[in-house]
Amino acid sequence: MRKAIGQLWSDEHGATAVEYGLMVAAIAAVIVAVVFSVGTKVNTAFETVDDRMP
Repeated sequence: MRKAIGQLWSDEHGATAVEYGLMVAAIAAVIVAVVFSVGTKVNTAFETVDDRMP
C-alpha cells in the first residue's frame, strides 16, 4: 500500500497536463489581448475612412 501511494505521489503525468493547460491559457490570453488591440485600431481606421467618404 505504501509503495502504491509513493508511486502515485511521484507520478508527474498529471502535473505535465496542468502545465500544458496553463501554457494554453496564457497563449489564449495573449491572443485575446492582441485581437482587441488590433481590432480597435482597425475599427478606428474604418471609421476614419467612412467619415471622409462623401
